[in-house]
Amino acid sequence: MRARSRPIRERARGTDGFTLVELMIVLTLIGLASAAVVLAWPDPRGALRGDAERFAARVRAAHDMAIIEGRSVSIWVSDGGYGFDKRAAGAWTPVSEKPMLVTRWGADVRPAIVTEAGRDRVIFDSAGLGSTPMTVRLQRGNDVISVQIGIDGAVKIDG
Repeated sequence: MRARSRPIRERARGTDGFTLVELMIVLTLIGLASAAVVLAWPDPRGALRGDAERFAARVRAAHDMAIIEGRSVSIWVSDGGYGFDKRAAGAWTPVSEKPMLVTRWGADVRPAIVTEAGRDRVIFDSAGLGSTPMTVRLQRGNDVISVQIGIDGAVKIDG
């Protein structure tokens, strides 16, 4: 008579599956990896600095436009966005070229406007000199950045 081997189902105890400790370690590692990915994920709204740089570049372009065209160009800033006007035939008319169209601030960006009217304006004359210095403070959550426009038309970003 031949010795019977143990059936496949009768394996030694503890060799099937994972222990609770092993599963907890794997879940912890997955959680840590997920947290790292979420923290490294870029903000879908873009960086606040990007909004400030776009605004500053357009202000510089308005300054240059005033000199090149030999007419006054203004930039206005409000809670909702900013835009550009040029002086033609004694009246202010909106600039209709694409990069100078009225632009809304990015998602959740809040500017600090100091005037009571809720709208502030700098006028560049045909020599490129500004009517007044202006500082536009942009804020999104805890991020704050300032764009300073000088009387000489210089634009500086701080923050």
